[in-house]
Amino acid sequence: MSSRLLAKKPLSTIMAEASETGEHSLRRSLGPINLVTLGIGAIIGAGIFVLTGTAAAQFAGPAIVLSFVIAGIGCVFAGLCYAEFASMIPIAGSAYTYGYATLGEIVAWIIGWALVLEYAFGAATVAVGWSGYVTDFLHFFGVTIPFNPTPRGHISLFGSTFPVQVDIFAMAAIVVITIILVVGVRESANFNSTAVMIKVSVVLIFIGLAASFAFGHWSHMTANWHPFIPKNLGQFGQFGWSGIMRGAGVVFFAYIGFDAVSTTAQESRNPQKDMPFGILGSLIICTILYIIVAGLLTGLKPYSALNTPAPVADGAAEIGVQWGVFLIDIGAIAGLASVMLVMLLGQSRVLYTMSHDGLLWKWVGKIHPRFRTPYLTSIVVGVFVAFLAAFFNIVFLAKLVSLGTLLAFTIVCLGVWVMRIKQPDVPRPFRTPWVPVVPILGMVVSVALMLSLDLPAWIGFGSWLVVGLIIYFTYSRRNSTVQLGLAAQSQREKARTTL
Repeated sequence: MSSRLLAKKPLSTIMAEASETGEHSLRRSLGPINLVTLGIGAIIGAGIFVLTGTAAAQFAGPAIVLSFVIAGIGCVFAGLCYAEFASMIPIAGSAYTYGYATLGEIVAWIIGWALVLEYAFGAATVAVGWSGYVTDFLHFFGVTIPFNPTPRGHISLFGSTFPVQVDIFAMAAIVVITIILVVGVRESANFNSTAVMIKVSVVLIFIGLAASFAFGHWSHMTANWHPFIPKNLGQFGQFGWSGIMRGAGVVFFAYIGFDAVSTTAQESRNPQKDMPFGILGSLIICTILYIIVAGLLTGLKPYSALNTPAPVADGAAEIGVQWGVFLIDIGAIAGLASVMLVMLLGQSRVLYTMSHDGLLWKWVGKIHPRFRTPYLTSIVVGVFVAFLAAFFNIVFLAKLVSLGTLLAFTIVCLGVWVMRIKQPDVPRPFRTPWVPVVPILGMVVSVALMLSLDLPAWIGFGSWLVVGLIIYFTYSRRNSTVQLGLAAQSQREKARTTL
């Protein structure tokens, strides 16, 4: 039984599926710029607009800049491993497919199920944040909504009372994004590219305004930067070098999303060349922007005053440029919209690949004959995520998103190392440098950050995995194409023995 659970999907089969064409396959329409903007679209969002100020105020002070450097380096380790796999195995599925080819079916199922958690709850979390920015943006114009977009109430279950909210704006955002995804990946990429251009332009405008202010008020900036590393307050993680490391653990999650680029490998025109460019290019661009914004922001205002829902907008207000605040609100709305799109895009592609492997029901992988997208999956996922965004406060579930992502990073890094040992001669258009050092460092960083999360998050994550394993043992294992192939091979061998 254990050997069946660890059955691997042959690389030759994966490559054959990647080369499929026709109305039942995904359309190859994404170029290198599309892939870079998809990565930026997923990465730049709540991290740069919210987490920068929170982590500076609570953990690292002005040294949050160093936290971003450390987190960026940790992501590069995983990004290099993703780039090798994405160029070598150009098929939708991301870490799920890589785990299937290197570590076996049960590992692939666990990581696929974890990715479902990452993208679904991640998109719902962002939708709630997007709703808040839209509400603030309307208030900027003095617009009064004739109804409460987030009515709250309580329900009673099992003798206990639970708070309930209905975030109409968040639900509407997911519905619109789902429609865009159903219509086609090219349209989705174009929408995302436009949103990315808006939010990157806004970030650059903030950098320009803040830099201009800095040159005229250098003493103001240096006063806020001092001390660069605040003294430790007597507790691990509150300033000092331990605070820098804790800050790195927090802002690490601002980089979550570059792995979504690899889920579109089957829709890339030239995946062997373009996937590494998209993954690493988006990571490098976002890391540079994060570091610059963090440095300028902590110079504009004292770090202790940055623990607000919109620290970047507050920084622009400190300069006295109201139109800058207005533009930053627009950038946040566009930025979070593109994050939702990329997460839901990655979600449907992972489920499509799992269905193609027989691990999920056939309707999950059904492709629309005209749009050439997994439309049924996109619709079902969209309804589920809209429900989450509308009715649940999912701050706790954000930690589950992080656990799922870090588990994916760990398995991808391990898979590159295993693949180098077991199949060293497989063509690799992009090769991760310094193997096994880079994969080991990627695993160490990911596991360390997983262990830094609290027990309730682990209990929730474990419960999600239990549900997934029930599905695997009741349906997936019986219908897996790999398992059916092994069973057929076993029958043929028995027949020969009998003869």
